[in-house]
Amino acid sequence: MNKHHVVGQRLAALFFFGMLVFNYPLLSLVNVDGMVGGVPVLYAYLFVSWVAFVGLMAVIVERK
Repeated sequence: MNKHHVVGQRLAALFFFGMLVFNYPLLSLVNVDGMVGGVPVLYAYLFVSWVAFVGLMAVIVERK
């Protein structure tokens, strides 16, 4: 397999992982009354997971 094929497969897997992470069942689990560092738990979850998602994309694409 060439590099582009492997990168495409990894990005597709990351896409499906993102669909799972940013969809209803998991979002309802973190939609609670509470604060993390002065930020609502849901917002903190969305921010941290989005940063992790973008970081994983960068690692996959820039990997040599």
